[in-house]
Amino acid sequence: MSDLYDLAVRTADGGDTTLAEYRGKVLLVVNVASKCGFTPQYAGLEALHRKFGSQGFAVLGFPCNQFGGQEPGDAAEIATFCSLTYDVSFSMFAKVDVNGAEAAPLFRALKKAAPGVLGSEAVKWNFTKFLVGRDGSVTRFAPTTKPEDMEGAVAVAMG
Repeated sequence: MSDLYDLAVRTADGGDTTLAEYRGKVLLVVNVASKCGFTPQYAGLEALHRKFGSQGFAVLGFPCNQFGGQEPGDAAEIATFCSLTYDVSFSMFAKVDVNGAEAAPLFRALKKAAPGVLGSEAVKWNFTKFLVGRDGSVTRFAPTTKPEDMEGAVAVAMG
């Protein structure tokens, strides 16, 4: 998993970059959506970001429209929604696919590193969370796991 930070990702404004600026940090990578039953988890993700951000922790949001069309907006609409509704200040990226032939390289790597139930690699729904330790270890959390219930796991990953 050491090359995770070298994988190409697209910024919310459509630029190409990598996760190199996050090297050495604990990351929580989440496929998010604005019109999902789990959308209120944005508040918990923001709370984790604010609590641990100054200690080398980062939440990375990747909008995804693969599950029930629950992220139909463009980048500007998503940014406005996140800002106005949940005061999101953590990093948001461009909309991605997390499953299938067009799955983003980041999510391919995360799914391989931390398979789901019964070894399945597929992401089952929006708000699946991948906690990446400084050592490159990856732990997957289900969409039903609330961010506030992850505080202990984040604290342990922070060392």
